[in-house]
Amino acid sequence: MAFGKKERPTVDKDGAALVMRKRDYLADFSGQLGLGLMANLVGQLQYFYTDKVGLAVGSVGVVMVIAKVVDALTDIWFGNIIDHSKGGNMKYYKWMLRMAIPAAVITVMMFTVPIQAGQIPAVAYVLVTNLLITAVIYTMIATPFAATMIVRTQSQEERGKMGIFRAVGNYASGMIIAIATIPVTNMLGGTQLAWIKYGAVMALVVLLTLLICYRNGSKAMRKAVEDDAVAAEPEEEPVEFLTAVKCLFGNKYWVIVLMFNLITSISSAIVASSGAYYCKWIFGNDNLVGIVGAVGLLSTFLGFAMSNIIIGKLGVQRTINVGLLGYALFCVIRCFAPANLVVYIGTSLVGSFIQIPLMCLYGVLLAMAVDYNEYKYEKKLVAVSSGAIGFGSKVGNGLGALILALFLMLGSYDSTLTEATSSMRAAIYGFSNYLPIVLNVGMFLIFRGFDLEEKLPAMRAEVAKRHAQKTGE
Repeated sequence: MAFGKKERPTVDKDGAALVMRKRDYLADFSGQLGLGLMANLVGQLQYFYTDKVGLAVGSVGVVMVIAKVVDALTDIWFGNIIDHSKGGNMKYYKWMLRMAIPAAVITVMMFTVPIQAGQIPAVAYVLVTNLLITAVIYTMIATPFAATMIVRTQSQEERGKMGIFRAVGNYASGMIIAIATIPVTNMLGGTQLAWIKYGAVMALVVLLTLLICYRNGSKAMRKAVEDDAVAAEPEEEPVEFLTAVKCLFGNKYWVIVLMFNLITSISSAIVASSGAYYCKWIFGNDNLVGIVGAVGLLSTFLGFAMSNIIIGKLGVQRTINVGLLGYALFCVIRCFAPANLVVYIGTSLVGSFIQIPLMCLYGVLLAMAVDYNEYKYEKKLVAVSSGAIGFGSKVGNGLGALILALFLMLGSYDSTLTEATSSMRAAIYGFSNYLPIVLNVGMFLIFRGFDLEEKLPAMRAEVAKRHAQKTGE
């Protein structure tokens, strides 16, 4: 051992092997960043379609929710295909390589809407491209990527750190899109062509980040198996799709994770799109979106820096409770001064900080639900269970887009006006300030049934006992 260096521990407090290195966390971050850029660009499409291309608000809302519903159904179906495929632990990484170039291509195609051909052809093009990017390409990357957290390490400590890095990647992608999209496209001319150029740059970034994640992840996974630091994943006996789905819905913890992703994704989708409308019509300048996002970086960095400490002190259950109720509280405060820019920025900053540790727990919650699968059914159903992440997120994003469109329609939204009407202001306040209160309080009530954190040690001991008995036989 080199002089002055501490020997790195080889196991965590529960005795699970520690296999992750700094570069592994960074590569995992890279993969989530690429996926996040794709997802957050899709989140900007509603504003792009209505205010830059000129599509009807109602048509956009209906098309996007159709795309999201179809997309969500493919997550569990594709997860079942992965569970039936061969290749052990390595099968989860190969899809990232296969779909990296298609992901970059479709990222550009999202913005090449042929509006000159008329509303109907343009709407049809929007439907097809949204189905391709979400139901096909994104799903074929995100579903196995979610599963890699479960097979990459058996250590809850390392899974927690992976969750933080993935949350940072996802949040960073959202901040990049929120801060850069409107100012950069306006600087390029604010036209559809400007958005196409912007999309091309983002496509290259998506391609690079996915390739980095694939190269490091596949190499590290292979080495960990060779060194016996991680057990090679045995090929589970195939489970029929309907049987697998029945098992998942019989696992109340998986259902809660599904609802957790669904509701938080509805809220996130609305927040991601509402900023542009809020700044344009309430404060009179949509370029403020970039400024608000830039100011928010401070609370973001602070939140992620403290996430590990907060989760360690509060535990999973209380971290989520604080995040949900805390965010709802600051939305209540904003309702009392909705047109005050300082209040808007302040409540956004503190609300984001409170929810950041919660964002770090998506993968951890999923891994716990998969452990319960093994305890209850003696099958992990890793990939199909990972569909909870994609299913909830995508249906949530689609419902968020539809809800946003409904609010705008009820508010008689007219993008050609120079000043917002009272009904337009009421609609913007509704989906920006009041709806998040309902969603976060509702999620708090649902999550009270997730008591797996306390039961997990005993469950794992029982599973280990079963394995020992089978080996003895």
